[in-house]
Amino acid sequence: MPKKATTAPRTRGGAYDRLRELAPAVVDAYEGLSAATREAGPLGATSVALFKVAISIGRGSSRTTHAHARKALELEVEPDVLRHIPILALPTIGLPAALDAMRWIDESIAEFEARLPAPAKTTRRSRPSRSRR
Repeated sequence: MPKKATTAPRTRGGAYDRLRELAPAVVDAYEGLSAATREAGPLGATSVALFKVAISIGRGSSRTTHAHARKALELEVEPDVLRHIPILALPTIGLPAALDAMRWIDESIAEFEARLPAPAKTTRRSRPSRSRR
């Protein structure tokens, strides 16, 4: 059975926390809408996270691409799966936008890995070594 997305509020920091201070009812309504859209269909948490990364890339939004990539990594999506999304988007969004998205994904992966304990930092794609003979 696919993982379901959680509906627990997240601490997002910065502007989002400031909005929560200024207008808590607006943030509660936004989070309720977000939960309702996730629960409106059959997609599991991992699929939702991947779709949201793709939507964010298509929109050209660095901030939401980082946020949704982090959520996907928290759901144990492999970094190479995330790296494939900007490549798939390239014919639709163009080379410059795809290159930006590739950078955002790589930044998200690096930020995520930097928070992991040292032995757990195994999500980077390993490259086979080439012997010189």
